[in-house]
Amino acid sequence: MQLGAFSISLSVRDLGVSVAFYEDLGFARFGGADEQNYVIMKNGEALIGLFQGMFEGNILTFNPGWDQSAKDVNPFEDVRAIKVKLQVAGHAVTQEQGGDSGPASFVVIDPDGNPILIDQHR
Repeated sequence: MQLGAFSISLSVRDLGVSVAFYEDLGFARFGGADEQNYVIMKNGEALIGLFQGMFEGNILTFNPGWDQSAKDVNPFEDVRAIKVKLQVAGHAVTQEQGGDSGPASFVVIDPDGNPILIDQHR
């Protein structure tokens, strides 16, 4: 199963303070917008999403169809095919979004309660 780009999405209390901290660790802004309460930061191949007031807890995130620089990867495994494989393996999926093609997403919870977002943007 090819899950695409990996990042961790962190729920933060103060976006500005968190951005400054990760800049001190060598991360640079890669995407997002302060006025939308999120910033994506990158250090080498490592991606961290900082989200203020959008969700509780932290989320592991995979983006089918993208590499670590948010560039298209072809071919790629569609999010709907990944979802079916996980369901056949007996895993419940929640928070499904999207139609029959294009952007779509879902969440699966690992055995320790960690949410994993599979989020396809194309």
